[in-house]
Amino acid sequence: MLLYDDGLFLMRNRLGLDVRRPLPNGFISHAHFDHMAKHQLVFCTPETAALYKLRMGKRPFRLLPFQESVDYSGVKLTTYPAGHMLGSAMLLVEQGGVRVLYTGDFQLRASLTCRQATIPRDVDILVMESTFGKPLYSFPDADESRSQLVNVVRGILLRGNCPIVEAYVAGKAQEITRILSDAGIGVVQHPEVFAISRLYEELGSNIGHFQEYEGHPVPGAAIIVPPSEQRGASIGDIYRQERVAVTGWAVRPDEARKRRVQHVVPLSDHADYNELLKIVELANPKIVLCTHGPREFCDVLVSRGYDARYLHRDTAYCPLEQ
Repeated sequence: MLLYDDGLFLMRNRLGLDVRRPLPNGFISHAHFDHMAKHQLVFCTPETAALYKLRMGKRPFRLLPFQESVDYSGVKLTTYPAGHMLGSAMLLVEQGGVRVLYTGDFQLRASLTCRQATIPRDVDILVMESTFGKPLYSFPDADESRSQLVNVVRGILLRGNCPIVEAYVAGKAQEITRILSDAGIGVVQHPEVFAISRLYEELGSNIGHFQEYEGHPVPGAAIIVPPSEQRGASIGDIYRQERVAVTGWAVRPDEARKRRVQHVVPLSDHADYNELLKIVELANPKIVLCTHGPREFCDVLVSRGYDARYLHRDTAYCPLEQ
């Protein structure tokens, strides 16, 4: 049922799952560049299609609204919210009595700007991202991290400095905008962030109050920019600035120095270690295939009685293939 060929495919119809090279048919779980490609036909949710068009250009789409099953070449496809960003989706694949859940990037915590994840139960095969698959990456409660972000930004403003918050332009930046806006802090956005935020609003996501950066700081406001390593992230020299990186990697020692920022806040749109364990418990699979994370996480699952394997080139055919 599954084939790994420099990316994961459904065998029956060669539908690629987040494969990063152009294909005749490709499912895209969400609109981050490391999951998108210029496929001839793109399978995704309507929200992801809108974000894809903004970021990658127009393509033919096969839209998969949440929990509305479609038949594609004899395979039943159903998307479920993944909680990662607006439009992000898990894909449930059903064929010959076998149920496969592909998570893409996900989190189980409730987001302020997209639908919370919904997990189908009792699947046969769970294909899951496991980015934060080490105990170190057990994040604080989401409200605690949000409060920490607000307090850090307020402290910078009280010192008379300009808070510059680094975040990925799609998803994380909109979540941060909502957090700061709800706290009564002004938000100014880098033009790349602003374009996506406007589309979020058009798609019905409330991300609070914000304005586009016009070359100068706004008193009492934070500026949200892409991470400094990304092209086009520069906003020019700003006197008396303090930078804040908002990332799950913030739990690592010395992360602020490594990123050359003054502050780090552990707030992620990925599942932490405990959520990775939780989704396996909820989905109750016969087989778990892990990807995009440490291989040691599979060992943890095996120690808990699961048949868990790391997905790589040697994973040719799924043993439950009908």
